[in-house]
Amino acid sequence: MPSLVRSETVSISSGDEPIPAYLAEPSRPGTFGGVVVIQEVFGVNSHIREVTERLAAAGYVALAPHIYHRQVPNFDVGYTEADLELGRRYKMGTRADELLRDVQGAIAYLYSKDNVSRAGVGCIGFCFGGHVAYLAATLPEVKATASFYGAGITSTTPGGGEPTLSLTPKITGTLYGFFGTEDPLISQTEVDQIEAALTESQIPHRIFRYEGANHGFFCDQRYSYQAEAAKDAWEKVLDLFKSTLIPTT
Repeated sequence: MPSLVRSETVSISSGDEPIPAYLAEPSRPGTFGGVVVIQEVFGVNSHIREVTERLAAAGYVALAPHIYHRQVPNFDVGYTEADLELGRRYKMGTRADELLRDVQGAIAYLYSKDNVSRAGVGCIGFCFGGHVAYLAATLPEVKATASFYGAGITSTTPGGGEPTLSLTPKITGTLYGFFGTEDPLISQTEVDQIEAALTESQIPHRIFRYEGANHGFFCDQRYSYQAEAAKDAWEKVLDLFKSTLIPTT
């Protein structure tokens, strides 16, 4: 039986800089919504590639750029303490303006493809990528954002400056936020602040809090994986993209 998805590593552009990115798309003909997938601190590893492929199987053209490319090529590690320490070190070397340029480069690449609609894209990010996805939601092309447990949104921004939360009024699409109530990196007070900022700015949004879930609950390669929460969150992500991006064909 032919595969429903085809995937490959491609080169995209962030300004004048080339970036490797993992592309997955339906193998059938048609016009599809595009989705940018933002990595955890662990890089575009097997989990992020799997998410990208799952989106393609659901009828989207999905692209995961390597956002650490200025510091290290093709970063891809697992979930040991040493991997986490290294990933956090590279995270500290990122800047909001450069990350936005990376996402814009991913969008431009998606728009250059004949099978992608130009009517706006989705964005999904996990861990540090959840923070970056919230930042990327301020781009006018991003019509739907799924932000998973992005720490520091209320208090920091990559590279320094006003917290990313202060940019909430610039969000033009719909944002869904996914958090675990037992996440040691994100307090429920911070989740309250995010929800309040979205409400105050009249941003279409939904915030989901999973009782007993820890940081990284969506990733089945992490000790904190919670299958029930992950299943429910994925269904809500697909509902979000189905309602805001073009219907899959």
